[in-house]
Amino acid sequence: MTITADENRTYGYEDLPGLMSLMTGDEKHGPAATSTLDVLWVLYDRVLRVTPERLEDPLRDRFLLSKGHGPMAYYAVLAAKGFVPVDWLPGFGSYDSPLGHHPDRVLVPGAEIGSGSLGHGLPIAVGSALGLRAQGLHDPAVWVLIGDAELDEGSNHEAIAFAGPAGLERLHTVVVDNSSASHALPGGIAARFEAAGWSAVTVDGRDHEALYAAFTAPHPGRPHVVVARVEPKNL
Repeated sequence: MTITADENRTYGYEDLPGLMSLMTGDEKHGPAATSTLDVLWVLYDRVLRVTPERLEDPLRDRFLLSKGHGPMAYYAVLAAKGFVPVDWLPGFGSYDSPLGHHPDRVLVPGAEIGSGSLGHGLPIAVGSALGLRAQGLHDPAVWVLIGDAELDEGSNHEAIAFAGPAGLERLHTVVVDNSSASHALPGGIAARFEAAGWSAVTVDGRDHEALYAAFTAPHPGRPHVVVARVEPKNL
């Protein structure tokens, strides 16, 4: 499908491959991007309470893309939802484009953090949830999307261990599991979070209804993790 920029057009899930195809050039990290596509769409289409008009609203939900080394799907979803213009997409990764190979929160409307260095997003999300609670803002949810390989990083061990006992109920983590971790035991991601006091659900990362049910599952008094399994990276 050919996609052209049209400020009056409404884009849907079926348009995302066409939007992603506008982004060309080197270092696209295609598998890293496509592994997150369905998770991102369900979150932005049905779960997150944030719009282009609410970017400065203190009561908005916060979404943090920790898996920032593969941002093509993220940019496509942001364009589909009106956060960034579609005509930015063809410039992806070029010298003067705001859409870099790693998202920059200063340049990309809707990006809450600059990301791409593995292991940073979850600790930042923990701090964000703590900060909101300290301000008495108990309604906004904090969501962070990480890759399973990030769980090899020690900073995530500490964040997981802290968040459960701290009762960070408004903290939500999505782990996209494409079997790229070096040290994680197969099938053991959810158990790792549960051992630290988290609520955990494992689902098919391509099934939109399963993802939505997992994202909206109640978890009173505990942070929540959804492990979204997708096809292995090297297949």
